[in-house]
Amino acid sequence: MELIQINQSPIVKEVETTSSDQFMEANTEAVNFITLDKKCIIPVFAKDNEPTISHSSFITTVQDAAREWLNAEKILEPAIRVSHSIKGRTPEAIDKPVALLKESEKTLYYERMAFIIDIPTIYDEVAGNKLTLSVGGVRAYNHDNLRSRKTEEKFKIFIGFKNMVCINLCISTDGLQEEIRVRTIDELKEKAFQMVAGFNAPEEIKKFKALPGRSITEKQFAQMVGRARMFPHIPKSQKGGVPEFPLSDSQVTTVVKDYYSNESFCRDKQGNINLWRLYNLFTNANKSSYIDNFLQREAGAFSFIQSILESVRNDRKHWYLNSN
Repeated sequence: MELIQINQSPIVKEVETTSSDQFMEANTEAVNFITLDKKCIIPVFAKDNEPTISHSSFITTVQDAAREWLNAEKILEPAIRVSHSIKGRTPEAIDKPVALLKESEKTLYYERMAFIIDIPTIYDEVAGNKLTLSVGGVRAYNHDNLRSRKTEEKFKIFIGFKNMVCINLCISTDGLQEEIRVRTIDELKEKAFQMVAGFNAPEEIKKFKALPGRSITEKQFAQMVGRARMFPHIPKSQKGGVPEFPLSDSQVTTVVKDYYSNESFCRDKQGNINLWRLYNLFTNANKSSYIDNFLQREAGAFSFIQSILESVRNDRKHWYLNSN
């Protein structure tokens, strides 16, 4: 299905050139593209010394695919976050004390990297929140066997929306390619192009717009929190049909705290919270995830909220909301 223009902004501020890097926060640091491209070494497969696809090549490949399909749109420069730095040194500096190392004698690459590219001319609004289209990806070298010979490499790519109120990503399984395997840049570009070209933006927005009109009570929220903490400990024999809770225990604590205090997405005066606000509490808490499970939890959060929507809309039992 083709991506259809939702709204088009004829004027984009000239100062808006780079995507916001606040889509992910804890456990990561922001870096610029030049750092990845010019200052980081490229890991190789140990047994044949064949290079991996670099982080910078991954970013430019997805960016090129977006530009080709959305050639009339404003496409910003990528925002990049990294973690798990792998440091080394050149052979001539092998015996030097750390304090005496020159910058030219140090080597560095990041095991994990996530990036996002905003497309501000494609946007819509949900419950007063402006959502802009974004594409991006995640690479985690720890998911590839670099001790072996060169084989297919694993990448995660996505297209979805970003809530400009809180810089939360809104990604469903429809916009996520959770694990693609490629050997070459050309194969990677083809996968990215297919993802962008096949994304149905209006249909995605329609799903988001269904959320503000449905709410859960304070009692149901409390029930959900309690069941979320129970879920990891349920015997496997009893988990059949129970939706997996997408967040960690510490992230559940963040959701509870924000339920009371988040200025944009907290409960109302009666203690009720609509599903759009609840969804954004989930995606906000997910910012603390490690890079390699960030996108999985993003998509999981939307699937979980969708399951609650169907339960509330059709007055059906939901394990996380009903006591009996």
